[in-house]
Amino acid sequence: MPEPHSPRRLLLQTTRIAAAVAFAACTLVYSATWMAASLWANPPVELGYDAVYVAEAHAQLVRDVSAGSPAETAGMRVGDRIVAIDAQPLTDSAFQARLWSHHKAGEKVKLSIARSGAPAPITLTGTFRDRSSASAFGDFIGEVRDLHPVPFVLVGLTVLFLRIADRNAWLLALVFASFTTVAAIPDSLPINHPALFAFALGYKAVLLGLIGPLFYFFFAVFPVRSPLDRRLPWLKWAAVAVNFIFILGGFRTGLMRIPAPFDRLIRPELATAIPFWLTYVFLMLGLVSLVLNFVRSRDAEARRKIRVLFWGTLVGLGPAFAQAGAREAFGYRAPPWLDTADTFMSFLFPLSFAYAVLKHRVLEVPVLIGRSARYLLVQRGFTIVLSLVSIALTLLFAMSFAGRLEAASGPVGPSGIALGAAFGTALLWSGSWLHRQVSERIDRAFFRQAYDARVILQDLAERLRSVSQRREVADLLTQQLRQALQPSSLFIYLRSPDGQLVAADSSLNDSSLQTIPADLPEIARLKEPWEVPPQGLPALAQLHPNCLAPMLGHGGELLGLLVLGERLSEVPYSGEDRRLLAVVASQAAAALDNIGLAEQIAARLEAERRSAREMEIAKEVQTRLLPQTTPPLRTLDYAAECIQTRAVGGDYYDFLETDGGPVALVLADVSGKGVHAALLMANLQAQLRSRIGIAPLNPARLLRDVNRMLWKSTLGQHYATLFFGLYDDAARRLTYVNCGHNPPFWIRADGTVKRLAATATVIGLFERWDCAVASIELAPADLLAIFSDGVSEAERGEEEFGEARLLQTLQELRGSPASAVVAAVFARVQDFSAGLQSDDLTLLVAQGRLIS
Repeated sequence: MPEPHSPRRLLLQTTRIAAAVAFAACTLVYSATWMAASLWANPPVELGYDAVYVAEAHAQLVRDVSAGSPAETAGMRVGDRIVAIDAQPLTDSAFQARLWSHHKAGEKVKLSIARSGAPAPITLTGTFRDRSSASAFGDFIGEVRDLHPVPFVLVGLTVLFLRIADRNAWLLALVFASFTTVAAIPDSLPINHPALFAFALGYKAVLLGLIGPLFYFFFAVFPVRSPLDRRLPWLKWAAVAVNFIFILGGFRTGLMRIPAPFDRLIRPELATAIPFWLTYVFLMLGLVSLVLNFVRSRDAEARRKIRVLFWGTLVGLGPAFAQAGAREAFGYRAPPWLDTADTFMSFLFPLSFAYAVLKHRVLEVPVLIGRSARYLLVQRGFTIVLSLVSIALTLLFAMSFAGRLEAASGPVGPSGIALGAAFGTALLWSGSWLHRQVSERIDRAFFRQAYDARVILQDLAERLRSVSQRREVADLLTQQLRQALQPSSLFIYLRSPDGQLVAADSSLNDSSLQTIPADLPEIARLKEPWEVPPQGLPALAQLHPNCLAPMLGHGGELLGLLVLGERLSEVPYSGEDRRLLAVVASQAAAALDNIGLAEQIAARLEAERRSAREMEIAKEVQTRLLPQTTPPLRTLDYAAECIQTRAVGGDYYDFLETDGGPVALVLADVSGKGVHAALLMANLQAQLRSRIGIAPLNPARLLRDVNRMLWKSTLGQHYATLFFGLYDDAARRLTYVNCGHNPPFWIRADGTVKRLAATATVIGLFERWDCAVASIELAPADLLAIFSDGVSEAERGEEEFGEARLLQTLQELRGSPASAVVAAVFARVQDFSAGLQSDDLTLLVAQGRLIS
């Protein structure tokens, strides 16, 4: 293989660049000329009919007559042939445009019409109308439609210059360029651009003549070889050879046709109909190849990359292909709006490729292409012979049945089409069978070793798709590569989790060769699987490497390395050997990628399983931390409940008994959510429970101690809001401290409502902290509701449940048991938010009892 800066490689690169520049220049000149003629050089007047020039008859075939147009008023019909205008015979496709450009609206023109059934031409007189009589919107749509080459040219040339050494990029650029030629050359082009007219005809003849073969060729090999191409690999070359003949016949008109003198042997209509239908068949085969690749591909990566291309091509070109077939077969003429819709939909074809190239990098998919020079000579020689025989048979068939098709309506009758399709199908399958039989015998007779190696390595590439263990990959590679290439030595290194390349064969005598750093410059620079650094590999010198193949992952990282010694036959590795080895290395890398992904998924699932179990345990523990019973009180009915939004949360309530008799009612809301908030909540609970016995009747001292411990044991941004109340059962007095918590509702027996406002700031946030102590008396039928912000801020869309709605609910439920009030409030909150919960819900309700 030539060195990176060898004269041969530089010459090859220069040639590619020159060819790309020349192709781009031709494409841009044609597209710009066509658009200029379409957009700005139309004749100023019209009669309101659409016609196509028939060169062999020197006439215009009328294909459509607009309703209410001067042409319809004059009596023109679809199918008429205009043979002369103002007594001047038609000489070329631009004849009408030249005459029209010298007329004004209101002037008259005489048309000589050859009409079916009329013994002689008839004369119709039409009155010109201004083209501006069409709607502004219609003109705008027409002008936009005339820009149809733009997306094809932009995407095609961009991809070509980004991947100038890639065969698929050239195919894509040629396919897109061919689609810029499907529209007829504007009649005004010869008038306004006479110097470019000959170039436009030649460019259109070549690209339009190859549109079908190029389209099929591209999808036969991209992004992977289609099943159709694997069965009939010669067909894409035969398509190019067949249509090249039609190019020769179209240089004068820019249209596909059978060249002279063969066109004289058949009906004039068939001279263009046969090329059309053969091209149409190849276009359909291209779509079939694309569909088969999408449906049958077992390569998930290839299917992912082809999805956008599949739908973009099918939706973008499918309607246009169907309309073209209907027009040629049955004379169907689509309305202008449908033509416009097809044009706009065709933009999806290049745009889908632009998206796929940028998003999925589809042009980096490895494709098995090429043969050795000797193999190409023999194999392609047979293919060319078979193609010429197929062409000869097709022409003989067309000439033999031409006479029988005379009575058919239109250029080709439906019966002729069906007969031609049947003949083409028979020829296709018989040629496929013959090619397969002869090709296999050629391979076995002349290139047995290369044939065996290719079969083995192709089988290896398929088998690598199903392996699930790294050891299986190494064993399969060892077995098949030794059999196929017969290297004197073979070492396989696979990447370990720590980033080192570890030998799959543990029997290496030299332990220093068991592990190789993957970031060695000599190895890291290997980008092409068959590239051998000219300076050698000092790190692998003891292995005597002759051919290397890095296994590169999807992201370009090195997943493994194949080190092959010289072949036992002492014959150097051929270009095909290295290309096949490249495919094997690519498939092995894909298998290792999949195995690594499976391992990551398995590890993640196991971690998630363990985490879920741990969360279940944490939830059970936190649930047990909440009070399981309520200390009995004669004068107070109270209850509380907490519903966390996650498995564990930061809301907390408690009922703490003291030695002095009062019961502490506690409700807190810790900052944050999840595990961290749950741990802080547990810390707060432990601090309160451990200190309630030290100063049971001194809430200020107790909370100062709790604040100091929380401040020391938590980060600065963590804190808690807290409501702490001591209830004296005998005196019905609640002594409380509100540490920045939502002010609880105190609903008196007479219906008045008061809020227990904050008497201190939050705890755990500041080192220096103090509070004020307040007290109230809960008379019989009084209701106290202490709640976290998750209750009042429950959301439905952008609306909150709100404290007003909470107060209304509490007033409606006043007098019910405390536990029933808690349950009813939670039911209404959850009904309001449709079961969606964004924060913990905690509510403590206490009601004064009437003691008889």
